[in-house]
Amino acid sequence: MSARYRADHVGSLLRPPELLDARESFADGQLATEDLRAIEDRAIGEALRRQRDLGLDIVTDGEMRRGSWLSELANAVDGFTQAHVLLEWKGPGGATEPTKARVAGAKLRKLQKLTAHELPFLLQNAGGPFKVTLPAASNFMFASYKTGVTDRFYATRALLLADIAEILRDEIQYLAAQGVGYIQLDAPYYSHYLDADQRNRMRQGGTDPDEALEAAITGDNATLRGLDRQTVTCAIHVCRGNNRSRWYSEGAYDAIAERLFHTLDVDTFLLEFDDSRSGGFEPLRWLPHTKNVVLGLVTTKQAALESPRFLLDRIEEAARYVPIENLAVSPQCGFASVAAGNLLTIEEQWRKLELVVKTAREVWT
Repeated sequence: MSARYRADHVGSLLRPPELLDARESFADGQLATEDLRAIEDRAIGEALRRQRDLGLDIVTDGEMRRGSWLSELANAVDGFTQAHVLLEWKGPGGATEPTKARVAGAKLRKLQKLTAHELPFLLQNAGGPFKVTLPAASNFMFASYKTGVTDRFYATRALLLADIAEILRDEIQYLAAQGVGYIQLDAPYYSHYLDADQRNRMRQGGTDPDEALEAAITGDNATLRGLDRQTVTCAIHVCRGNNRSRWYSEGAYDAIAERLFHTLDVDTFLLEFDDSRSGGFEPLRWLPHTKNVVLGLVTTKQAALESPRFLLDRIEEAARYVPIENLAVSPQCGFASVAAGNLLTIEEQWRKLELVVKTAREVWT
């Protein structure tokens, strides 16, 4: 039986300046690993305390040991190059830039656990339920595949996806064995399949977007194979891009909802609904009664606080399509999918999370 957390959040938190400076010094070779870890511990300890004080139902380490939400895969796995594919970002300072994912340039081989340096501190200091986030395998089918480089070792995207799925399956089994009760996959590439422009780009590149969606679901389901679902809640966050308050895809969930909700083997979907780019709640009608939706209603992309009445009205509207007991509330995404973070302050971040808690308490008491 999956757990329900009414006041949830996607995971990443803004890094304090001390940690950002320390990471820069570490990259320049001016700070030892043990000194960086000590600074990370202080930042994470304070973030855990603030989350507990606010009353969040689930806490995280804020992904503060990571350079980005998916960086640990390349750090733990041999076979990645320094090359990157490009993404077109929209919003403040929108531009075409390399993704944070690295291109596979050899057969991949896992050298170490992605989260082994993160988990011990959480187990000792979380003080309650916590989640661990991982990048979904499906991201790398596009983010780490480059013709002329990757296809020398993986003839198709599906073959690369299969290897990464096994790498992440091993990680998920490890987390479950260590007692982690909530594992969340982050999957921004699912939003490509609902965006008309992104779908056209896939077709122009010789990829059928509907076939790619099927392959993505198959790959992500493979990572969950054999997991004891009586003890672990599995969730997936469908992101639309989150980097310095920018995004890269938009559109309603209609194009993927029925297939995704019915066949992706997770307990909970964390979905973005913070603005008109996400469309309406109507696609939620496809959600099976055994699954949950966390409504990402509070934006992390700007500082202005949403009206409490507005949030309550939005939840009431969503409940026309999904029973209220299958809903929860959260920010639409993390606050710092990359270390530099979105364009708001740390205190503005905490006010956003406080609003999430107050809203959840008013609805589910």
